[in-house]
Formats: sequence, C-alpha cells, structure tokens
Amino acid sequence: MDTPAGGYNSRQQGDSNMARKVYTDEFKDQAARLVIVEGRSFKDVAKSLGVDQSSLRHWVRMAKASGVRPSDTTLAATDPARRIRDLEAQVRRLEMEREILKKAAAYFARENLGGQP
Repeated sequence: MDTPAGGYNSRQQGDSNMARKVYTDEFKDQAARLVIVEGRSFKDVAKSLGVDQSSLRHWVRMAKASGVRPSDTTLAATDPARRIRDLEAQVRRLEMEREILKKAAAYFARENLGGQP
C-alpha cells in the first residue's frame, strides 16, 4: 500500500487549515463539573461552551477518575424515587420537630401560669 510521504493522513503532515483548539485545565475541569455536579446534559454544556461533545465526554471521564462526584441534590433530582424518599424523611423530621415545639410551648405556658396543669 502506498502512503503519502510523511504519514497516513493530512493531519500528520501538518494541515494548517485546521487549527487545534487548546483549553486550559481549569476550563476542562469547570466544563466537566457542569455535567457531573450540576447534572446538565453533555449536549447542553457542549453547545453553550462551544466545544465538541466527545472532548467534553473525555474531560468528564478524567474528572470522575480524579474523584469529582455528583452532589446529593443532583442525584436526588435525577432519581425521582430517591427524591420522594428524601422528601418523606424530611416530612418525618419536621413533624417530630413540630411535636417537640408543641410540648415545649405547653411546658412554658404552664410555667407562666404558676405551675397549674
């Protein structure tokens, strides 16, 4: 098989028509965090930042490998069953707090009346 001198494709020959964009590590990290932590879609983030989705996917894989994880609120927002469990737990906690406050209010009301039940 004959290949052009210098490589298999025009990129290896230094095609000057297509300049490769270079992004800072900070930019890549922030872009990945938009997907991982905030739960935004690859398509949405790539479009808003003007980057290729495959590049963004690579940055997300690298960020996950380095320990970036979704927040609990992101997980709850993406899993309706988990959100329901979280909200039910919050309701139970608030009901318990309300009962404690009712008892405290009754106690202090009795104390102000001179100890009468």
